[in-house]
Amino acid sequence: MADHVSCGILMKQIGDEMQKRADNKMRSWDMTMAQAGALLALNDAPEKQLSMKQLEKALCIAQSTTAGIISRLEQKGLVEGYADAEDKRIKLVRITQVGIDRVLETKRDMIHSEEMLLSGLTETERDILYSLLKKIKDSLK
Repeated sequence: MADHVSCGILMKQIGDEMQKRADNKMRSWDMTMAQAGALLALNDAPEKQLSMKQLEKALCIAQSTTAGIISRLEQKGLVEGYADAEDKRIKLVRITQVGIDRVLETKRDMIHSEEMLLSGLTETERDILYSLLKKIKDSLK
């Protein structure tokens, strides 16, 4: 019987390769994956804004980490932070048009990367793979 690599190792190797490609692309944009994640969350939010607390929860990261990410995105002109009109203690973050443009580039790149990842599969195989991956993810809850 041929050597058998575990599913976990294969998934990690695929994930590592995809992460490396994404990191290289993000580096060319002077961004990190965490920053891209924040932009994606803001872009998908109602009115394209969230409170810092909502961002923390959406990104599953600490308050201090969220603050650092948003600070760097503000410096790049991709988001703007401001106090809530009704409660000045609440800091809101809104994505700028430049940030929206970056999100569109990011989404195009994500689609391209996924297409490359799945290029060796038929449409039926893609559907099966997606179904199986979702089933595995759901079993981890």
